[in-house]
Amino acid sequence: MVQLPIVNELGFFEIRLESIGGLGANLAGKMLAEAGVVGAGLNGVSFSSYGSEKKGSAVKAHIRFCDMNTHIRDTSPVERPHVVGVFHEALAKTVNVTSGIHEHSTVLVNSAKTPEELRELLKVKAGTIAVIDATSIALQEKNRVNMAMLGALFRLCPFLDTDIMKGVIEKSLGKKYPQAVQSAITTFERGYNEVKFMQFELAAGDSMPLYVRSDISALGYETQPIGGTITNPGGSFLKNLSISRSGMLPVFEIETCINCAQCDTVCPDQCFVWEERPDRKGRPQMFLLGIDYQYCKGCLKCIGACPTSALSSLREQEGFADSHSVKHQFDLVTPV
Repeated sequence: MVQLPIVNELGFFEIRLESIGGLGANLAGKMLAEAGVVGAGLNGVSFSSYGSEKKGSAVKAHIRFCDMNTHIRDTSPVERPHVVGVFHEALAKTVNVTSGIHEHSTVLVNSAKTPEELRELLKVKAGTIAVIDATSIALQEKNRVNMAMLGALFRLCPFLDTDIMKGVIEKSLGKKYPQAVQSAITTFERGYNEVKFMQFELAAGDSMPLYVRSDISALGYETQPIGGTITNPGGSFLKNLSISRSGMLPVFEIETCINCAQCDTVCPDQCFVWEERPDRKGRPQMFLLGIDYQYCKGCLKCIGACPTSALSSLREQEGFADSHSVKHQFDLVTPV
């Protein structure tokens, strides 16, 4: 039986995966737990929590490991993780992905940034920050982000056996998707080999952020707004859907657009911006100006609907939305 490197007061080694629907965190958690039980001789459990079951919605997967002499009778969310896997870097905009981490916790992020840059972005005072560009690996290998993230997680959890995991991958995908088994294993191996990590010590006199349980509301009888005011409205006007993207975004070429509006018809989030102005004969017509990337989640349905080459896909990088914004597209064709 494998000895766990560190456990909490209940004898658990705990992992939390922060993700969005469509990236495979739920399946990754199940496969991770199975590899620990089958290959390492541990007791293990995996379960997930999410809202609406659709691509782009927030997902959390929770995994617990313990030795065979300890019984798992706790299925509450992992609040004090030893390892956090962040499947989508942009989640940090709206979700406290590092909530409850210890001074010696490890935070794994799917990102092209350096550990130092992520430490600043996530405001991590101490611990280990690991980075894997899982999106790029998945696109290159024509597989999914979860396989690359699993490879990196195995590198960070040396008590898990990679050979056992490859068997789990083949078992999970072999019957329904046999053609995807080899690319999944290759993606897993690249995640294991390409992850980079750096440890940061807690500064003298500093302390980790105060841990607050997620099931305790910040609003109480003394702090509730008067009259039951809704402090976080559910409309989309103030929302930013960039956290729902999974690597690729549509790019608009205004010169080849015929303004047929097929893209607007299939877009689930009304991302396309239009303007009414006269055509060549002076008749009023709607002209497409571009895409409002605040609301675009990268589903790419518009590309399939476009009858011309006006829309194509491109890998999202930092500054993508600014350089391909509606204003940028409009400036390209508007006389100064």
